[in-house]
Amino acid sequence: MRTNDRLMSVLMQAVDKGEAQLPDFQRGWVWSDSRIRALIASITCNYPISAAMFLTYNADNIRFKYRPIEGANHADKAVPKELILDGQQRLTSIYQAMFDTDPAKTRTDQGKPVERYYYMDIEKALSDEERIEAIISVPENRIITSDFGKKVELDVSTREKEFENKMFPINIVFDNVETQKWQMEYLQYYQMDKDVTSQYFEFSSKILLPTLQYQMPVILLDADTSKEAVCRVFENVNTGGVSLTVFELVTAMFAMDDFELRKDWEARRNKHFDGDILSIITATDFITACTLLASYYRSINSNGTSAVSCKKKDVLALQLADYKQYADQLTKGFETAEKMLEEERIFVARDLPYTSIIIPLAVLCTLLAEGNKIKTTAVKDKIKQWFWCIVFGEQYGSALETKYANDVQDVMVWISDDSKLPRSVTGAFFNPTRLLTLQSRQSAAYKGIMALILQNHAKDFISGEEMDFTVYKSENIDIHHIFPRAYCENNAYPKQKWNSVINKTPITYSTNREIGGLAPSKYLSKIEKKGKVDQPTLDDYLKTHFISVNDLRTDSFNEHIIGRAKLLLDEISKAMGKPIVGRDSEEVMNVFGERLV
Repeated sequence: MRTNDRLMSVLMQAVDKGEAQLPDFQRGWVWSDSRIRALIASITCNYPISAAMFLTYNADNIRFKYRPIEGANHADKAVPKELILDGQQRLTSIYQAMFDTDPAKTRTDQGKPVERYYYMDIEKALSDEERIEAIISVPENRIITSDFGKKVELDVSTREKEFENKMFPINIVFDNVETQKWQMEYLQYYQMDKDVTSQYFEFSSKILLPTLQYQMPVILLDADTSKEAVCRVFENVNTGGVSLTVFELVTAMFAMDDFELRKDWEARRNKHFDGDILSIITATDFITACTLLASYYRSINSNGTSAVSCKKKDVLALQLADYKQYADQLTKGFETAEKMLEEERIFVARDLPYTSIIIPLAVLCTLLAEGNKIKTTAVKDKIKQWFWCIVFGEQYGSALETKYANDVQDVMVWISDDSKLPRSVTGAFFNPTRLLTLQSRQSAAYKGIMALILQNHAKDFISGEEMDFTVYKSENIDIHHIFPRAYCENNAYPKQKWNSVINKTPITYSTNREIGGLAPSKYLSKIEKKGKVDQPTLDDYLKTHFISVNDLRTDSFNEHIIGRAKLLLDEISKAMGKPIVGRDSEEVMNVFGERLV
């Protein structure tokens, strides 16, 4: 990395010739007219506008598709010497407003597209230290009007009218020849008037010459900078703009081989990823999963000499041939993963314990599609056990790419050898007291417990409808307290218990309205008296939620917490395929008041 100051005029010439261009992952130019005026004012006042960052372009190492800065149209065929990583907005604004002969394509503060030329009012520029009022923006016809076009406020549509209004065209400021020509014609227009001449030379010495000599700091990255470093650098310097993802970089690399990755992904997303769960899958998720799949196959074909990995550097090294080979298979794998999640009673994206878990799950479903292994009960049971061990072991909090790779390898070995359990299964642990700290649906284990309740064919208290996919989506199912909040607060029950997952269950909005803030015995009686359901049937509905009927009908809050905690732990144990240890520990005794066995 090298840092040096460059004349703005030299930078603009490099942009104009195509020697400095944008990597194709850079977003479009978005600066407004008022912001451009402020930028011009800063430059003409010789104020710093912060550094730009360039990357020395070497197609052998950094093979990105590139494009000229907007407006530098005759640079289309040029091969750049440098790529602009940071400074696009400023350099594009400066090029279009202060160098290009065409009007700058910008927008109003309200977002309306407009084309503008920029002028400097000579008299105002000399009297206004901040200079913002001296920078005049005019339409492409160079005439400012008011009263719906009836009144002309400023007309600089000809050279003579520029002279008449003492308006210097800013787009010639970095062209010394054109500036000298304009100066000569300007002074001749005023017949070398002494006051005009004195004023112009003051303008030239105080504003034009310093602007022509204006320098911008440029940080230049060497040609051997890695793609991963480019991504990291861009993220660090572009915190105020649109963040760069690895997908953007891969898109730029694939574009060099005339493959439109973004177009391919958008078509794939619209056709296959429109389900509620799959709708959360991003382009980066998909390309990460594709890298994981490709690296797994590469490892198998190399007898393990090639590592399975999907870290950022691996994604950036993904080959177009691999993407083309595996993308369709992987798409089907994602669809299979979504169906498997629905089987586990996870119907919508907000209820997915970890959004990230769908990446290795989709890869496993893709790998096991061979020979239809994924459709066999034995294989599906192992996948589900692995899934629930991650959820209740709460193992997907950090270092995800490493976990993805380990899990895919471990599960694939386990499929072939029952004795070789995955690390995510053997290392999974659920502390019984965790039930009391699961207070909101933000945690993975909380969402997991709700899914287990739905798996038990949970039925709504009033309608008796089983909360399958159709009912869940159509009946506004949500999670509510069993012993109502108002009732618990009135009885001074500890919030740690009544607001925990133990005292919550999925029911319809209409049923929750019937419950209100009543004691369980009263709201059950109310439901029955309205003739909406008889007592034996209602009792059966309650049992599908792992609720002790007797505890509810006798308003026995503590017994309800203990009894339901035991039942939930039993279900968690079944899902994880291993016993929950510590159910009779002193810690459990201290927080629950008795052992949960």
